[in-house]
Amino acid sequence: MSRIRRRTSAKTMTGVVLTAIMLFPVYWMLNVSLTRDQDMRKSPPDLLPLHGTLAGYRTVLDEQLPYLGTSLVIGLGTVLLTVLLSAPAGYALAKLRPRGGGIVSFVLLAAQMIPGIIMAMGFYAIYLQLGLLQSVAGLIVADSTLAVPFAVLIFTAFMSGIPGELLQAAQVDGARALRTFWSVVLPMSRNAVVTVSLFAFLWSWSDFVFASTLVNGGAHEPITLGVYHYIGNNNQQWNAIMATAVVASLPAAVILVLAQRYVAAGVTAGAVKD
Repeated sequence: MSRIRRRTSAKTMTGVVLTAIMLFPVYWMLNVSLTRDQDMRKSPPDLLPLHGTLAGYRTVLDEQLPYLGTSLVIGLGTVLLTVLLSAPAGYALAKLRPRGGGIVSFVLLAAQMIPGIIMAMGFYAIYLQLGLLQSVAGLIVADSTLAVPFAVLIFTAFMSGIPGELLQAAQVDGARALRTFWSVVLPMSRNAVVTVSLFAFLWSWSDFVFASTLVNGGAHEPITLGVYHYIGNNNQQWNAIMATAVVASLPAAVILVLAQRYVAAGVTAGAVKD
């Protein structure tokens, strides 16, 4: 028993140390965001903001709110478009069994391997012809192309586990495929919807490649470009830069914490069969 306890304690300590190492950059970002300008080049640096200041966060509120608002609109738009496209597609692949469904699934899997910069160049050429460059709608469509293949696979795996008897009962009651999907399948796929929505939001919120290629210099830019421009314009005000990074990280962190139990259920859907 003592050997088992020592082994368990060693594993626990190893996990704690590795977690601390991975989270240290986040802690240091928060520490620097609260550090005064005159303490920024102090050697050795303070491990704690002993003389903390909120000047960096006041700068964020004065200068970065438009970028945050644009990112929120893009994120929510990407979530809506992704769910609207991927949920019916996942239902069709899981339950309607169309011809060529296996090929479609393979294509969706392969689409996730295409480098984002290649897709960005393609979108740039298309948007240049359509006049969609530097538009929020164009960036929402581009971000959705990253989320939809993954979302379809998640919905397909989850909806495959829905008992066929429920669908047959709905058909006996007179419900057609669309009504069955809307009234039976979609409510039962809540975990998958939350999982897909979370990943779509995170991808769009953190996107830089599409944003820098398709909307750079426009009237509405996301927070990733806001941070990028801010580093270039204010490379000495590290407290303000780190405060911007902290504020930009908060929405995604809060959503992830609130939705983690749904995400765990959605990601593992289809992995185990009864």
